[in-house]
Amino acid sequence: MLDLSSHEPGIYAYDAHFLRPGLAAVHLVVERGRVAVVDAASNACLPRALAALRALDLSPDQVDYVFLTHVHLDHAGGAGAMMRAFPEARLVVHPRGARHMADPGPLLAAVRAVYGAEEADRLYGEPLPVPADRIVAAGDGHALDLGGRALICLDTPGHARHHLSLLDTRGGGIFAGEAFGISLRELDVAGRPSIWPAVAPTQFDPAAARASVARILSLRPPVLYLAHFGRIGDAPRLGGDLLRLLDAQVALAERERDAGPARGARLLAGLRAQADAEAARQGWRPAAGPLHAPLDGFLELAVQALDGWLAQTAPEPSANVA
Repeated sequence: MLDLSSHEPGIYAYDAHFLRPGLAAVHLVVERGRVAVVDAASNACLPRALAALRALDLSPDQVDYVFLTHVHLDHAGGAGAMMRAFPEARLVVHPRGARHMADPGPLLAAVRAVYGAEEADRLYGEPLPVPADRIVAAGDGHALDLGGRALICLDTPGHARHHLSLLDTRGGGIFAGEAFGISLRELDVAGRPSIWPAVAPTQFDPAAARASVARILSLRPPVLYLAHFGRIGDAPRLGGDLLRLLDAQVALAERERDAGPARGARLLAGLRAQADAEAARQGWRPAAGPLHAPLDGFLELAVQALDGWLAQTAPEPSANVA
């Protein structure tokens, strides 16, 4: 069954069913019969993209762009498969990510090093390379023309150095990937969404993440489209919550900087406590399990991110003076 939602004029989303329902959204922008796909999920999700096009009475050769917010494999693993299925499309990606799409082997090797080969292959399959002449390395301000509808690339690092967001100039909405956190629908309370930081295992940069949130807020988007999960409004409130939570996670990391071998466990316990406090603040009522249960996978990734950030920002040892 295809979960296809219609949002603002010409904007649609479907659930990629990556790992579970309600976790990864793929967005479509349609203008005058031309299509831009925002994020690709994994190889296994391609049939859902094709089904979404059929449901909208569109064909694969009407896709002009596959836009990647970043090249983490839950967003970009299926890009090569999409490009084979969409013969007229160009792949739009941050300049830092372009080489990984032309030759995804090193990227897959890095993911296998984190998860193990068997688990990485189960999650993502094997990403297919994209011919270099079909890749657009898009920097900040790069404009895409989709049937006369301008889509503007925004450099929004923090979650990753290769993160782009996409501004739809027609309605003002922004496809923010993970630059504006995650907002899981199962944590909505009476239709009121909550937000949580999206902290990746590598390249986390809290100062850049804060700056990207501030930039997105400065554009006053009426709506945001998140990779995890879908359309949200009320950006000023959620942006304030997101900045508060980012600061809390950084403060937690600093408190545990000198915790030694116990640091990982202490970080995870602290993040779970923060999630429980936010659950009480927002009134979350998940169907089963602890209040933070829907966030558990994200919390475990955040432990790796915060631990890595602490290692990168460790003070230099003072020189011994004889």
